[in-house]
Amino acid sequence: MSLSRPQPRPGVLSISAYVPGKSGAPGVAKVFKLSSNESPIGPSPRALEAYKGVAAHLEDYPDGAATRLREAIAGVYGLDPDRIVCGAGSDDLLNLIARAYLADGDEAIHSQYGFLVYPIATMGTGAKPVSVPEKDLTTDVDGILAAVTPRTKVIFLANPNNPTGTYIPYDEVKRLHRGLRPDILLVLDAAYAEYVGRNDYSTGLELVAESENVVMCRTFSKIHALAALRLGWMVGPAHVVDAVNRVRGPFNVNAPAIEAGIAAVQDAEHIERSRAHNDRWLPWLTEEIGKLGLTVTPSVANFLLIHFPGTNGKTAQAADAFLTTRGLVLRAVASYGLPGALRMSIGTEEANRLVVQALGEFMAA
Repeated sequence: MSLSRPQPRPGVLSISAYVPGKSGAPGVAKVFKLSSNESPIGPSPRALEAYKGVAAHLEDYPDGAATRLREAIAGVYGLDPDRIVCGAGSDDLLNLIARAYLADGDEAIHSQYGFLVYPIATMGTGAKPVSVPEKDLTTDVDGILAAVTPRTKVIFLANPNNPTGTYIPYDEVKRLHRGLRPDILLVLDAAYAEYVGRNDYSTGLELVAESENVVMCRTFSKIHALAALRLGWMVGPAHVVDAVNRVRGPFNVNAPAIEAGIAAVQDAEHIERSRAHNDRWLPWLTEEIGKLGLTVTPSVANFLLIHFPGTNGKTAQAADAFLTTRGLVLRAVASYGLPGALRMSIGTEEANRLVVQALGEFMAA
């Protein structure tokens, strides 16, 4: 290796950079973007007003501690605001956790089809990401426990998981926690929690409150529809919050995001409207796409994983191209190790019906 220019730390160039879902369809007049699990309802009108209200004061730095936002979140969820950290999206917080708790030679575990940010954040610290095979596209608690070594320092658990849409019951989360050493940090990533209506599901707030080695991360990008503002939060034990705040940038959350976030988290009516839309269309799409002869992984989130047969002309890649020409942009998930599938966000009524129609044409061709 040439030393004639600065070199990144070992392992950085081995990271596969995160590639977001495509957002356009060249040459198509009307595009329905269903590749990024964005809300088809849009943000709360109160959040929009709060965002606009900051425009006259863009010369001012935001509150570096996001105090009012933390207090608003705490008020909604019954938490101690001092145990909350806000970030530029939950992926900012995942990276901060990795920086605070991982070093060269450490290991961090994630499930086989877990969020791509987990290995990226891990490798950025010089630690080793450990991927544990899933069972039926669902996190395998026994597999994770078997993968723990003396080097394990962090476990990332997306529940529900992206891109599969599957989840594990709260009893399984607690069983996982019971099987871990007290020096291993369990990170519960509950980005899609608001959409889950199963009785055996829990975000894990109780576990965070009772434990010294559990944190939970949440996002404003999904049901709150503030993806453009990059806003997330985590709650954890005081000692973890202290460590994360020491590596956090002094102004990592901007002022418009703070104000919009306060309004969004307090608008229960808008949250329920968004949830109701998802509750209507998630089962409808699952059933209608299934009628076409395609397999859909049962999902509890705001997206579906659609599997294609792989026969000549009926692959996921062929379907992606076919849908794109009609302005229907889904997410290819080959980078997750699922080349035979596409992930579809729940969209507007028009978009949902058009996808089913287009998939019917594709399968019949």
